[in-house]
Amino acid sequence: MSTEQIVEIINILKKFYPDAKCSLNFTTPFELLIAVMLSAQCTDERVNKTTPALFAKYNKPEDFINLDISIIESIIHPCGFYKNKAKNIKNMSIILHEKYNGIVPRTMEELVTLPGIGRKSANVVMLDAFNSPQGIAVDTHAKRISNRLGLSNNSDPLKIEQDLINLIPSEYFKDINHLFVWHGRNTCKAHTQNCSICPIKNFCKYFKTTIVGH
Repeated sequence: MSTEQIVEIINILKKFYPDAKCSLNFTTPFELLIAVMLSAQCTDERVNKTTPALFAKYNKPEDFINLDISIIESIIHPCGFYKNKAKNIKNMSIILHEKYNGIVPRTMEELVTLPGIGRKSANVVMLDAFNSPQGIAVDTHAKRISNRLGLSNNSDPLKIEQDLINLIPSEYFKDINHLFVWHGRNTCKAHTQNCSICPIKNFCKYFKTTIVGH
């Protein structure tokens, strides 16, 4: 697929999902950092139901440093993998306090060194907390859509991201991050593809070979 075609796809999806944005609720970069950590193997909807109780009392790195980890675990329990996530939240808070004066770093290189933060999470923070997208967050939606459209034949998120970066102009990184999530949740679902209403099906390798060619 050419760069011109992917830009056309993005413009079509922007019209189809005019309200596409980050689904996680947050008010500060630190809150987004925690929300992104909690969203691993968990829906954003569940995270948004869990974080208000957490952030009402604890919303700065200093709040977590001396906090008993069992308290963190009890609050974030609904998000799953709560023991590991609680440990990462506490350790991340300590690092932010000691190394960054309680301020969330603004570079990918620094973000990915924090406990519980991989490249996908760092991409989300750079985009939605700092409005400075450095790449493309490849979650299950982005992976599925990239494969179905034929934008990447890889299964590894890092390789998929590299394929997308090589194809998509950087000025569209902000759009594609949100559009892939919204398209994956609302139309191009894992088990129930709504190809009949998909606005980009004519570009889709999956539609042409599996649906039409079936």
